[in-house]
Amino acid sequence: MKSLPFAALIALQLALAPAAQAELSKAESAMAKMVEAEQPRSIALLEKLVNQNSGSLNLEGVEKIGAMMRAELEPLGFTVTWKPMRETGRAGHLIATHKGKRDGKRLLLIAHLDTVFEPDSPFQRFERRGDFAKGPGAGDDKGGMVVALAALRAMHAAGTLKGANIEFHMTGDEEDAGDPIEIARADLIAAGKRSDVALCFEGLIRDAGADMSSIARRSSESWTVTATGKAGHSSGIFSANTGDGAIYELARIIHRFRTELPEPNLTFNVGLVAGGEQAMLDEGKIRASATGKTNIIAATAVARGDLRTLSGEQATRVKDKMAAIIADHARGTSATLAFDPGGYPAMAPTEGNRALLVRLNAVNRDLGLPEMAALDPLKRGAADISFVAPFVDSLAGLGAYSTGDHGPEETVDLPSIARQATRAAILMSRLSAEKR
Repeated sequence: MKSLPFAALIALQLALAPAAQAELSKAESAMAKMVEAEQPRSIALLEKLVNQNSGSLNLEGVEKIGAMMRAELEPLGFTVTWKPMRETGRAGHLIATHKGKRDGKRLLLIAHLDTVFEPDSPFQRFERRGDFAKGPGAGDDKGGMVVALAALRAMHAAGTLKGANIEFHMTGDEEDAGDPIEIARADLIAAGKRSDVALCFEGLIRDAGADMSSIARRSSESWTVTATGKAGHSSGIFSANTGDGAIYELARIIHRFRTELPEPNLTFNVGLVAGGEQAMLDEGKIRASATGKTNIIAATAVARGDLRTLSGEQATRVKDKMAAIIADHARGTSATLAFDPGGYPAMAPTEGNRALLVRLNAVNRDLGLPEMAALDPLKRGAADISFVAPFVDSLAGLGAYSTGDHGPEETVDLPSIARQATRAAILMSRLSAEKR
């Protein structure tokens, strides 16, 4: 049996639902119909965006996506600014501002222009397959930008955008942040501090077939452990004069990390290890080289990994434990622990975030849709919304649903664009109508 269009499905659900559930206003009903009517337009825009490469390091490509988004937003009454970020090694950010009622709540929308697929990737084109479309960034995050635009266009047509105070920040380096991060995220953080609500249009996640919402996202930081030992003939290893060597020391540290650090909502991966008479990392810290012989005690060993936590307090506690393990040296060895600058902070699950999910579920009930539970933060990675989450109530996962993100099978569920845009349009209309 052919599935009903989203607007028709909503109309049927409202007709069959109890009167107490059918609480959409006239404008909200109009927005739902508008989103569905413009679904072909949304898909066409998605194809256009996907077919323009915008890998984080393709600065000109990211700028072109920014120009495409500018062309969509200015007719809706947004003042659009391009903020260059060449000093950080990245293209820049697109910032669109819509001024509404002076005393209305201020909404911050977040998405990103860039993808993980650079111009040398073989994965470059949009390919539609019925209700699905495959392409680089089709879900992450060009699908999210299309959802946000569809929602804003529906608000504009229904008249609810007129009084709304909205800042829409589209970063050009979410997948590979510019350096220093303090400059790369300064504008976004400032926007978070002056906003009342932050909504992130990265992808919807489904768990066991159910649409989920994200009130929390974990941090992402990278660390390096460097262990040193006394080089010498292997026959003398473990002796008082020589000690255990660098590789045993590094193995001891990693083993203690694995056995002593685990706690809820924490992960710590070891992604790269090298050791020997000499061992070193390349400039980008993604490749390692080592030399040595079986009869020479290793003088140097290095490991690279990541750390993901759910709060700043958890990050501090775990880092202190790591430092204590590092300081407890084996005989004849030493070690250091260093964290890379520019990590992503955590978006903690606050009461304000939970209250936003309650508001979203009120929209779901009025649309006749199932309520959305909070996604386990272990099931998604870090994102730009984490930079503003300490300052403003935040909700993530408002973008399109997709699978295979960051790989050659990245595929977006096209009907999810209309569903998510309808949810977002009604939620944003209700929030922006409230006083600060």
